[in-house]
Amino acid sequence: MTLVDQFGRTIEYLRISVTDRCNFRCVYCMPAEGLAWLPKSDILSYEEIAALVAEVAPLGLRRIRITGGEPTIRPELPRLIAMLRAVPAIEDIALSTNGVRLTALAEMLAESGLDRVNMSVDSLRPDRIRAIARRDLGFNPVAAAEAAENAGLGPIKLNVVVVRGMNDDEIGDLALLSVDRPWHVRFIELMPVGEMRALTWDHVVPSAEVLERASDALAQYGGLTEGGGPPRGNGPAAYYHVPGAAGSVGVITPMTHTYCGSCNRVRLTADGRLRTCLFGDHEVNLRDPLRAGEALAPLVRRALAEKPAEHELLQMQVGGLRALSQVGG
Repeated sequence: MTLVDQFGRTIEYLRISVTDRCNFRCVYCMPAEGLAWLPKSDILSYEEIAALVAEVAPLGLRRIRITGGEPTIRPELPRLIAMLRAVPAIEDIALSTNGVRLTALAEMLAESGLDRVNMSVDSLRPDRIRAIARRDLGFNPVAAAEAAENAGLGPIKLNVVVVRGMNDDEIGDLALLSVDRPWHVRFIELMPVGEMRALTWDHVVPSAEVLERASDALAQYGGLTEGGGPPRGNGPAAYYHVPGAAGSVGVITPMTHTYCGSCNRVRLTADGRLRTCLFGDHEVNLRDPLRAGEALAPLVRRALAEKPAEHELLQMQVGGLRALSQVGG
């Protein structure tokens, strides 16, 4: 069976937020003072998440990504991974993380059934990491990525939100990580939405400029050519590589080019709301029907029948949310 929305797009990918909390306060993602956190009673338990996935998977769900907030700060995350791995129809389980706890958790996550990792790496400089994250946790992103690689959690994707005047001078250094390591460095256009309006269009670095700077840095290796991306993935990145490189450079372009026409995903918030578009306000409460023992399949199909054709990012909205952290991006 397949899940298809009203525009004929096949939906096989669910992003599951397991917490709205985070140990960072990244300038493009969350207000410095944090947010009003969800009450614990509102958040889906691991058993509820697994039950929901088990019910929806036979409809055509195949791929899952665990997100937050920061998912690794929720206790016993490997237990959830193991529960999801036991759902027969699920073919791929990925994790989006800031990487702070990867060195401690990578082996356990892999043993529990996690397939791969996307990790945020907005800078390689300790002082700049502290400034962007508004936290000093002694984070070494290269060591975290190496831990994930050593645990077999590949392909490793490193996500860089590029902010003009903040980290755009590191585009070349970050792109160089793709030459000798099997890491896929993806540069994401800044999305100045929600309460992060202090970051404006002036801070957006278009993907064309990113690729030009990355290619200049990689000129000694022959420059960038199209292709060479990871063998597995569900995302909208366009990939490039240098001849013989172990990894690749990618760009994700929510500001300059939309990719709504090929959208294959929906999102589940930590409190059990199914959101059919990151930047829309359409969502369906699945938590209360789940707790009441009601069938979820009709609700999911109805939600997909109302999934919009494209997002509303140009209006700088996040579907009524204050920050991207509330739905895991």
